[in-house]
Amino acid sequence: MATWDDVRRIALALPETTERGSHDDLPAWRVRDKLFVWERPLRRADLDALGDAAPDGPILGARVPDLGAKEALLADDPEVYFTTPHFEGHPSVLVRLDRIGVEELTELVTEAWHARAPKRLAAAHRAEAG
Repeated sequence: MATWDDVRRIALALPETTERGSHDDLPAWRVRDKLFVWERPLRRADLDALGDAAPDGPILGARVPDLGAKEALLADDPEVYFTTPHFEGHPSVLVRLDRIGVEELTELVTEAWHARAPKRLAAAHRAEAG
């Protein structure tokens, strides 16, 4: 299953990506200063809301293109993807990092990057990827 080293390697391979700690000084990756994936440990309110369903492993936050994409991920694999009330109405999902494969993680991180990258940069990357 995936690790933080995998997230770092995948994210930093994307054009104009930087790694800079979030406000909690946790790892976070940005494209032109727009956050697209980050470490997101569960907070007290999250734990209270999730109850017994709260995971205890590493949690990745990831932007998605829109709320429809978020709902599709949540419905497709609830063992990997989840959300909390904090992210209600926000195009982001939470990911149980220790339950996602590297290939799926690569797709998720790349899609998150495309959701946040400037349109020209994203189009150039798509054209280059073929």
